[in-house]
Order: sequence, then C-alpha cells, then structure tokens
Amino acid sequence: MCRNIHPLHNFEPPATGDEVHAAALQYVRKVAGTTRPSQANQEAFDEAVAAVAHATHHLLDHLTTNAPPKDRDVEAAKARARSAQRFAKVG
Repeated sequence: MCRNIHPLHNFEPPATGDEVHAAALQYVRKVAGTTRPSQANQEAFDEAVAAVAHATHHLLDHLTTNAPPKDRDVEAAKARARSAQRFAKVG
C-alpha cells in the first residue's frame, strides 16, 4: 500500500519508537490523502497517528517468529541493490 512503510518486525536491533511513528505517519497520510492536514483537521490527524503507532507497538510486541532476526544493514544493502537495478539506465 505505502512504499515508504518498511517492515519493522524481526530486526536486530528492534524497531525504534521513531520508526514506528514514521510508519504510522505515512499510513495516516495515505489514508487521509494528504501529507499535511488543515488546521481544522490537525488534531484528528495527530490522534490517528498516535493510535496507529500504539497499535503498531502492540502488534510488534506480540508477534512471534522462529526465524533469526534480520540485520538492518544487510537488508538496506539489498534494497539499494534492487533500486539500482530497477532504475539502471539502459545504454
């Protein structure tokens, strides 16, 4: 749904509060259809971000897996390689 929301589960070290908040913000922006709400909608927007972040923390705290944790640096390198291949100029 949102390309800017990255998986947060099963990483070492675990997702930070900032990462969870950023994912919640991206989700609410997508659902609301705006990156910046009007002053009239700011409070509802902020409440939605807080609620989604809370639900995300709850979910991450309760998920279990038998897979070994993924390394953030390795996964970032894989993503950069995929991006480079996707956007490589054909010459």
